[in-house]
Amino acid sequence: MLTVSTGELDLLEVWLDSDPEHTRLRCTFPINKWAGAEDTAVVYFEIEPGDRLPTHTDSAEEVLYIVAGQAEAEVGEERGGVRAGDLAVIPAMVPHGLINVGEEPVKVVGFFCEPEIISTFEEPVQPIGLAELNQGAPAPA
Repeated sequence: MLTVSTGELDLLEVWLDSDPEHTRLRCTFPINKWAGAEDTAVVYFEIEPGDRLPTHTDSAEEVLYIVAGQAEAEVGEERGGVRAGDLAVIPAMVPHGLINVGEEPVKVVGFFCEPEIISTFEEPVQPIGLAELNQGAPAPA
């Protein structure tokens, strides 16, 4: 059985150079094909108040579970609030992002229906330096 504890995850702080003060979050992909999953992947991320997850697309449908906090979600042309306890479906390849509009960190678990996820951002994500990320894959040699 593959298990992880969200409270013990080693989160990577990422940002965009065009707006490093507000496009900042901490994240990891603890479950995916490289961790041993055959048909699913999971992302866990945290966004501080005033910060945002920049707009991007994912290669697979995603279900977000908001663990804590409140945010404004952008999914395609749609905008709406999400808060602790909410679930939201993000279709594959639809541009989406989250902005923390509350006073506490937003904590989110995202569940994907495939074990390998390609996320594409409008510009390179730092400190990785790539705009297209194969989430959870081992770092390039």
